[in-house]
Amino acid sequence: MTSVASPLAPDWLSVPVDANELSPVVWPSSAHRDKHGVLSIGGVLATDLAGQYGTPLYVVDEEHLRSRARDTLAAFSSEFERIGTRAKVYYAGKAFLSTAVARWVSDEGLGVDVCTGGELAVALAAGVDASRIGMHGNNKSIAEIERAVAAGVGTIVIDSEIEIDRVADAAARLGRVQSVRLRVNSGVHAHTHDFLATAHEDQKFGFPLARAEAAVRTIRARPSLAFLGLHCHIGSQIFGADGFAESASRLLAVHSRLLEAGPVSELNLGGGFGIAYTTADDPTPIAELAARIADIVEAECRALDIPLPVVAFEPGRSIVGGAGVTLYSVGTIKDVDVTLPGETSDATAARRYVSVDGGMSDNARPALYGADYSVRIAGRASDADAALVRIAGKHCESGDIVVYADYLPADVAPGDLLAVPATGAYCWALASNYNLVGRPPVVAVADGEATLLIRGETEHDLLARDTGVASTEPGAS
Repeated sequence: MTSVASPLAPDWLSVPVDANELSPVVWPSSAHRDKHGVLSIGGVLATDLAGQYGTPLYVVDEEHLRSRARDTLAAFSSEFERIGTRAKVYYAGKAFLSTAVARWVSDEGLGVDVCTGGELAVALAAGVDASRIGMHGNNKSIAEIERAVAAGVGTIVIDSEIEIDRVADAAARLGRVQSVRLRVNSGVHAHTHDFLATAHEDQKFGFPLARAEAAVRTIRARPSLAFLGLHCHIGSQIFGADGFAESASRLLAVHSRLLEAGPVSELNLGGGFGIAYTTADDPTPIAELAARIADIVEAECRALDIPLPVVAFEPGRSIVGGAGVTLYSVGTIKDVDVTLPGETSDATAARRYVSVDGGMSDNARPALYGADYSVRIAGRASDADAALVRIAGKHCESGDIVVYADYLPADVAPGDLLAVPATGAYCWALASNYNLVGRPPVVAVADGEATLLIRGETEHDLLARDTGVASTEPGAS
């Protein structure tokens, strides 16, 4: 290939030497091309998956997910054992949750973090030990709280003053003592998109740190509640440990004062560890993060002269994100002349729009956050020169983009099968029926076998909820 960079390409995107290459930075560990150039994941060909289940299709590499769960638990466990305490790791189900995934992470020793009644129901249906479930949410209903307490959920995260009473009352009615954490805002903002930041003072989650001690006094005054410790989440898609360092320092200062009036056994530092979506991303290895955070906690506790707490974490994206790949079929292709930035109206370059049979209904992140992704042809290899493309969805929105910029072989054509990696987190979880498109199925691959995890929605499913249609059926009342 003798490809030339497009003037429309973002600065971070380089022309690939080989537009067929599958970078291990963004693809599941099992991804490779067979001798015919067809993408294989978990020992299953992408063409076979598309033929059996259709497209769009979410594909999850089970072993990749399991290994990320194992590695994460091992890293935090060993590093916190090194400093004389232990770590807990909960899988953040909001990233992607099904009964199979809940079983996988539970098998690998992780707890499960849920934030709605629906997520709780899935975790319980999967057989997850309720004592290893944590319940989040800024607006948990009374019914959701009652269900969580009744199920024996290990911890409930208190997010507002009114929840102190709601959880305490529910526990008292059921004759339980419910363990709780208090979510606080440390004032530390991880360097991510504003919509992803969850530790600003002016936001819906948690208590300002200055009000934490008063809230804990209220919790401790309720005999049906047992206070475990503080909880904070500083954001999402975080690279590096600096944000966690500053947040831990602020939290432990309050943690120290809380110890004066009673036990504080835990500290939950949340999750938000980032992954690579493109080859320009450089996420911090989980072992390095664990070591750095453990050193920070040890140093702060030594300076404050307090015992080391059990430290909990809630990763989601970093476990499931890289395990996922979405398959699409190409429909139409068009070249659009675009005026070059800073040039006269006569200076243009062609942008190739490759439209696929999915879009913002199966991956809302580019539209919501301007998120970048990568793409490759999955059904074949090509020796054509690389051309800059923009992968567009089929929805009636100009912002319906799946991949803003990447290079594909210039002979990409209608009918080609495309694969977008790193779609395991917040793709199926945020999927919608916009334009009355059914949500795609989810398939797990492992050891050369494919297993359907979640059935795709059909037009029949969509119509079945429409009472106007149902009322016209024979025998309908």
